[in-house]
Amino acid sequence: MKPALLVIDVQRGLFEPQPRPFEADAVLGRIRGLVARARRAGAPVVYVQHQGKGGFLTEGSQDWQLELSLDVQPGDTVLHKTTPDSFLRTPLAEHLAQWGCDRLVICGYATEYCVDTTTRRALAQGFPVTLASDAHTTHDAAHASAALIRAHHNATLSNIQSFGPRVQAVPADTVAFAD
Repeated sequence: MKPALLVIDVQRGLFEPQPRPFEADAVLGRIRGLVARARRAGAPVVYVQHQGKGGFLTEGSQDWQLELSLDVQPGDTVLHKTTPDSFLRTPLAEHLAQWGCDRLVICGYATEYCVDTTTRRALAQGFPVTLASDAHTTHDAAHASAALIRAHHNATLSNIQSFGPRVQAVPADTVAFAD
């Protein structure tokens, strides 16, 4: 199986202001490790970048830019989206078909929105997903801490059976990009 790595919404406006997301620096380090391993294995690396309409995350703004510690290379793909779904109104599915990818590795921000929605959509599109269980994050919410939100989604997403393809939530350092 040939994987692609999706790095979702790791943008300056989401990672730099205080308070920062849960385990922000550790998550960024794990994402950089995933990117390096994906490249060594020849797996496509896709940075998905959210675009707001005016105000926060407006295309071209400082907040919209990818987080500074990410090392985007010329062979990487950057896709822009306007909803929590990385497939909706983007060429992601076409790229994956062109590259011959048949599974996804997902990491990034925000666990309960874009990571969750993209993971579920990937399953609906027929892609098994490896969710890097410690390489996605969010901010604390009124109803739950970010740590609890991440743990909940790792458990919930990996228990979905109805799509056929499954989610495997595993620590980033155990994600394999080659068979």
